[in-house]
Amino acid sequence: MSLFDRASRVRERVAIWSDQGPRTYGELLDRSTRVASWLLNGAADLAESRVAFLVPPGFDHVAVQWGIWRAGGIAVPLALSHPPREIEYTLDDAQASIAIASPELADRLEPLAHHRGLRFGTTTTALTEVVAHPLPDLVVGRRAQIIYTSGTTGRPKGVVSSHGNVAAQAGMLADVWRWVPADRSLHVLPLHHVHGIINALTSALWTGAAVEFLHPFDPIACWERLASGEITFFTAVPTVYARLIAAWDAADPATRARWSAGARGLRLMLSGSAALPVGTLSRWEELTGHRLLERYGMTEIGMGLTNPLDRERRAGTVGEPFPGVQIRLVDEVGRPVTPGTPGQIEIKSPQVFVEYWNRPEETARAFRDGWFMTGDVAALENGYYRILGRQSVDIIKSAGYKISALEIEELLREHPAIVDAAVVGLADPDLGERIAAVVVARPGSALAVESLRSWLKDQLAPYKVPRDLRKVTELPRNAMGKVTKSEVKALFAVST
Repeated sequence: MSLFDRASRVRERVAIWSDQGPRTYGELLDRSTRVASWLLNGAADLAESRVAFLVPPGFDHVAVQWGIWRAGGIAVPLALSHPPREIEYTLDDAQASIAIASPELADRLEPLAHHRGLRFGTTTTALTEVVAHPLPDLVVGRRAQIIYTSGTTGRPKGVVSSHGNVAAQAGMLADVWRWVPADRSLHVLPLHHVHGIINALTSALWTGAAVEFLHPFDPIACWERLASGEITFFTAVPTVYARLIAAWDAADPATRARWSAGARGLRLMLSGSAALPVGTLSRWEELTGHRLLERYGMTEIGMGLTNPLDRERRAGTVGEPFPGVQIRLVDEVGRPVTPGTPGQIEIKSPQVFVEYWNRPEETARAFRDGWFMTGDVAALENGYYRILGRQSVDIIKSAGYKISALEIEELLREHPAIVDAAVVGLADPDLGERIAAVVVARPGSALAVESLRSWLKDQLAPYKVPRDLRKVTELPRNAMGKVTKSEVKALFAVST
């Protein structure tokens, strides 16, 4: 049974809470039908055409996403935080043919769409379409969405998931985390990442539960909702929990007591997208009584490992495989390692992605004998998996985002005053890793660190801008001329 068939059985239930008030599943089905009708424009099927959309979290966002799916298109969500450079890259790489924006964001997307000859519309236009069109059948093998994630090639790669992948992910999470129609999730995550799209949104809607959007995130407003008695489910990244803890510390005693007492009533709280510091886990349990459930996943696989719901949740681990998920740890040549020995995580499951968009060679390299090679290293300790890090030092995980150091390096080299650059991730208690960069200035140039930081902010999404910047006369290299990033990291250790 599809997501939409399931929704049709609970038409009167509230699906979405946002600034627009409560909206039912029936309204969501109606609105998404209107979007699909506008997209089809008389055609029978979008036939996997890519539709990029820039819509804030809320009812309209979900209606557009569902409308794209129901018309037979591939949904390409755009990040609200991205500057034009990154939006242009996504439009071009995905080969989008249609673009949709909310009216307040139209000025950011419409010029880029028109320059590329894309059909453009706002949610106001798409949601008022009244011409009825038969909608195509959505078999499980159809491609459903492209989510962009950074890779070792430097620029973000489009991870393609099918309708079958999405259903497998949402259904599995609904079963294991025991979603019920009475649940109400507080959603504070970006909707261009799998954590926000699947874990916090689609798995709730799969079960007929309600999703309440809090956008933009505000720690005090979030605490108020967590303490309201109306929220049962909450998932976030470690950085969000760090901000909530800081807000609690800054509050007066009466507010602290009210927040803590109210939050204890939630059914389940989770953390993911980056390693959860043990100190954050312990402090959150102290404040709310909730031991956060940490799990492991990535864009290509959805979720793969989880701490259990009813048994021990061990600090620093990501638990056990989800039902139906096969996990193995292997050495450099693909041989299984013995328990306790670090190895790369490889996975088989119906939820594993279809391909990297227009990158057949990279897709082929990502699999070994049918197993997807995650690039993450873990060890199996007393039945639970512990994530040890990435095989590639060029992938940085910061505040829940997977960021390519190579992409930032290439951009830095475009600066007229820079000859070369190296980017690394430094351990950070709140972010997991923070981005740091060293640059070699062009002889005779006057390169100021603050002006470079401002330049980067105009070119990159906020979470990709290096927090630490240093000028050096040359980059450390090995005998083969390759930059030794361990020595780059050591430069920052010396400077502190």
